[in-house]
Amino acid sequence: MSRRKKRRRGEEEEAPAPSPFDQLSGLEGLPEGKVEEPAPTSRRNRKNTNRGRVDIIRETAHRGGKVVTVVAGFKGIGLPEKQELAKKIQKTYGVGGTVKDGRIEIRGDLGDEIYEIMEEAGFNPVFAGGWG
Repeated sequence: MSRRKKRRRGEEEEAPAPSPFDQLSGLEGLPEGKVEEPAPTSRRNRKNTNRGRVDIIRETAHRGGKVVTVVAGFKGIGLPEKQELAKKIQKTYGVGGTVKDGRIEIRGDLGDEIYEIMEEAGFNPVFAGGWG
């Protein structure tokens, strides 16, 4: 036999208890609650305008006299972002380049052009070594 009690015919079920919030719907003239302003968004949603110094260097050593512009000194960014910056420079100016040893190497003498792109990306570019 089961432990449940069998209902007798003719017994009515108990009505559910009224909700305490039902009584609040009839009240009027209550002050409005405070509207909280949303918390400021994280820094990830905004463009970072101070990402540190990067050096723009012109090199010809071990390249058969060809000029290569190197962007070095990145701090706090990973390889994918460096590759993205290199790709942007390459497509914008129609030149070749690569990312080696944490530095962006672009073929040609493009110091001023690279300076603009680095500023746009939020870095503080500085000409170093070989610009004279």
